[in-house]
Amino acid sequence: MHIAPYDNKNIPIVDVNHDLVPLNYFNIVKLFKGENFKYRLSQYESCIVPATGTIDIDIGGQKFDSIGNRSLDVWNGEPEGVYAPTDTPVCFECLTDTAEIFIAGAKYDKVLEPFEVRSQDIDLVQYGSDDTKTHRKIKHILGANQRDQVGRLLVSELYTVGSGGWSGFPSHKHDTDRLPEETRHDETYNFRFKPDYGSGLQMLQREDNKPGDAYHIMDGSTVIIDKGYHPCCALPGYEMYYFTILGGLSQRPLKQFFQPTHEEQLSTIPGIMDMVAKFK
Repeated sequence: MHIAPYDNKNIPIVDVNHDLVPLNYFNIVKLFKGENFKYRLSQYESCIVPATGTIDIDIGGQKFDSIGNRSLDVWNGEPEGVYAPTDTPVCFECLTDTAEIFIAGAKYDKVLEPFEVRSQDIDLVQYGSDDTKTHRKIKHILGANQRDQVGRLLVSELYTVGSGGWSGFPSHKHDTDRLPEETRHDETYNFRFKPDYGSGLQMLQREDNKPGDAYHIMDGSTVIIDKGYHPCCALPGYEMYYFTILGGLSQRPLKQFFQPTHEEQLSTIPGIMDMVAKFK
């Protein structure tokens, strides 16, 4: 499902118990200097990530100061974030002239401890190649490095390397719990393009070798993935970014099932299995 860009007025874009992706939560909060935002999610753990701007965060009385160092856009520096446990009050305040903040959530019933992820803690993965049009970079905010501190939530930022190209290929899905082949992970994306008038395509193929759907994605588009194979691409000449939320049903590690028709392409893409191993 594609949700076209709109002013959500700090109201969740993907709210709790969503019909298609009940394991996910997603909000974009925009603040001016001195403004604050409060929330509490009784069934979801979450992660607060400034897309731009700097914020102070209070999570159940524990303070995390000056989170976020990007002033222009998501290409302008490394991400930072703070993990907020389930059913814990959160309040953050804008320190810069403006700030745009992503809130990512996954359903989880246990209460863990809050912690911060600074730029130096980001787990960076780069794979693919220009020749295969699959060159991209992934910055894991809640990835393998935080596996012992988080319940079901995975949070990453994905970038095409260079202008144009494919991401999420070979096509894969993760909509059914049937280990060891696959896990059920609901997924939510928010896209940005550079320049911001760029755009791309999100495919969603429900069954192997049968026609699927395709969505025209733009700067600010949100896509929710409930089931099916889901590669995406940026138009030639444009860089693409997407904020990624994964919420697991029974476990945090993601086990992708690659589309049988295209599985042989795995051997053509440098470093792809190293990328797969980081979603833990």
